[in-house]
Amino acid sequence: MNAKRDLGDVLARASVGRSGADAISAMSHAYREWALAHPARYAASNLMPAPGDVEDEAVSLAAIQVIADVLTAYRLEGDDAVDAIRAFRSTLHGFVSYETAGAFRWSAEVDRSFGRLVAGFILALDRWADTVAPASAPPTARHKRTTSTSNQEKKS
Repeated sequence: MNAKRDLGDVLARASVGRSGADAISAMSHAYREWALAHPARYAASNLMPAPGDVEDEAVSLAAIQVIADVLTAYRLEGDDAVDAIRAFRSTLHGFVSYETAGAFRWSAEVDRSFGRLVAGFILALDRWADTVAPASAPPTARHKRTTSTSNQEKKS
């Protein structure tokens, strides 16, 4: 729970006095720096609260609220805001997870790649409310469709 609180504090400090793209960029870089500096705490920050653990739930929500507050600059509401929060967290978590696992050993500079990821996410946010997510299929249907598409591509 302390790790979640710390990460929330890091995000809040990074976003103070900033808005929009500047706040998203600052939070993204602060998130990555903290996760790389504290890998065990970072892992703990991603654990879901135990059912009924009201204090842990409050701490978790406080960290997410920092992100939600920054995203208000993009005028996202309801499901659009939830989708953007999930995308923000998933994007950063995915990059940091690969980085800490040593998966980025190619020639391109990792900081450059991260900067482009953040810039791309900010561009997506600029058009977020204009996009319509496709209707989602159940996970098994999506998997079957992806697998059959992949098999068709191999035959071509």
